[in-house]
Amino acid sequence: MKFKRPTDGAIKAELQMTSMIDIVFLLLIFFITTFKIAPQEGDFNIKMPAAGQGSVDDSSQLPIKLRLVADANGAISDLVINDGTSFGKDFARLRGYIVQLVGDGAAPGTAEGPEIEIDLDYNLKYEHVIESITAVTGYKKGSDIIRLVDKIKFAPPRKPGAR
Repeated sequence: MKFKRPTDGAIKAELQMTSMIDIVFLLLIFFITTFKIAPQEGDFNIKMPAAGQGSVDDSSQLPIKLRLVADANGAISDLVINDGTSFGKDFARLRGYIVQLVGDGAAPGTAEGPEIEIDLDYNLKYEHVIESITAVTGYKKGSDIIRLVDKIKFAPPRKPGAR
């Protein structure tokens, strides 16, 4: 049996680009049509302190300081507001105090609106931080949502063992 070989020694191979371009466009169309934009879950207006700085303060009004004290297991042991008022573990009493302080019909989101600075222990569990944010931002009255505080910022984290 004899096989014919090319005389110049090079084998010519062509790449079919048309089918590759078709597949790329089909994949592009598939991903564009199946893309779903998810809404943000919790949009809190929270200002975190910059690294190496103290707290960020852009208003002339002093913020309400809320101290969250944790026990050795990371559970909440005390809620203390800036004037030394202690609420124990009672988030409902904290909310009542904030309602008395800022009023039921406060205008959150404005430059004059109240601001809370949350100072928490290093080992405090995340769920207690969220409970405190929920307690100070507002509550539901019937089908209406009553907004209390929109501006929340966190104090720089404390080292373990520091008071």
